[in-house]
Amino acid sequence: MASLEELPLLPVFDGVKLAALATVLYVIVRSLHLKSSPAPPHVTYQDTPLNRFLFKSCQILTQEYIPPLLWGKSGHIQTVLYGKMGRVATPKPCGVRTFLPMEDGATMTFDIFEALGDHSTQDDITMVICPGIGNHSEKQYIRTFVDHSQRKGYRCAVLNHLGALPDIELTSPRMFTYGCTWEFAAMVSHIKREFPQTLMAVVGFSLGGNIVCKFLGERHSNQERVLCCVSVCQGYSVLRAQETFLQWDQGRRLYNFLLASKMKKIILAHRDTLFGTKSSRLDDADLNRLRAATSLMQIDDTIMRKFHDYHSLKEYYETESCVQYMHNISVPLLLVNAVDDPLVHPSLLAIPRTLADKKANVLFVLTQHGGHLGFFEGAVLLPKPLTWIDKLIVSYTDTLCQWGRQPAHTPQDGHRLRSAQ
Repeated sequence: MASLEELPLLPVFDGVKLAALATVLYVIVRSLHLKSSPAPPHVTYQDTPLNRFLFKSCQILTQEYIPPLLWGKSGHIQTVLYGKMGRVATPKPCGVRTFLPMEDGATMTFDIFEALGDHSTQDDITMVICPGIGNHSEKQYIRTFVDHSQRKGYRCAVLNHLGALPDIELTSPRMFTYGCTWEFAAMVSHIKREFPQTLMAVVGFSLGGNIVCKFLGERHSNQERVLCCVSVCQGYSVLRAQETFLQWDQGRRLYNFLLASKMKKIILAHRDTLFGTKSSRLDDADLNRLRAATSLMQIDDTIMRKFHDYHSLKEYYETESCVQYMHNISVPLLLVNAVDDPLVHPSLLAIPRTLADKKANVLFVLTQHGGHLGFFEGAVLLPKPLTWIDKLIVSYTDTLCQWGRQPAHTPQDGHRLRSAQ
């Protein structure tokens, strides 16, 4: 039986527990954004016949994106799940790997996955895909997108970033960088030769978005036989992005460290080829600085910029960013980002928004949730195997194929599919 001295403490103790529970619930609701309601993406665009047709036929652009209720409104959880798990119930599409020698002695690889049926418009379309940093065709998010595209009648070609595949040795002292388009250009040229009737839908994820936009904008001839381009979750300007990666808000400094660790692992796996050979631009001192690096900027300054003889980190970032090339792109261009992407600072989103305001061929699609390459959908807890971004890319491309079979309103509105046939 409690003493008289203990009795007054019981209500106080219960009050403390209640306050603690309320605090925990408040933190959970705030951090998981449970009060945020599903909403359609915000789209920046110009009023053109093509865009009106897109909004009418590509209904996912106007429908609510519904992430899993309990965790899908957290950009961090979406990003971590993409990074650790990739996708749910990932399929295993079967492809054929191609090896191509490059002029500098490098050997690039890409995988081709044939369509699993006819396209709805009977067109021959190839999804030409550039994955994110250090990624390749065997990554789960790529496999999921490839399988979905195949089932919708698309052939897929996926670039394996130079040095990214763990079982493929480098044949020259060079690996992929932020904006080097050599390997992607070689893959596109091969596709054009091997499939002379095909049109290409160019798709880039994260770093891959930077590469494909830069490639298309470098030369107008690079846009020949290109139906459209889709860029997902890129930052557009590496120079401006690296400044935000030193900030702690949204945990970007931590993501910077984790990505740097990933890059170090890839580079060190090829250290015998990259360091100390006669043709290498790197030496043992660079190797020691690499081991001590804790940020992407340190690795870029020590290693990456030297692959292409950039004199400074600033020159490397400026030259390898797509921001100075995107205005040259004339094919339909879909740029997709999420507000809660912890890797892409909100200030960088002014770049695609401004471009869409100025150019009639550009749509900038911004979701409230999705994180970095997450975009999981679901009801309460479990995500669906197919993500919102997988469906958007295929639906957008399908709609452009349908538009190509409509009577052209103007040379610009009729666009590539009609003019390329």
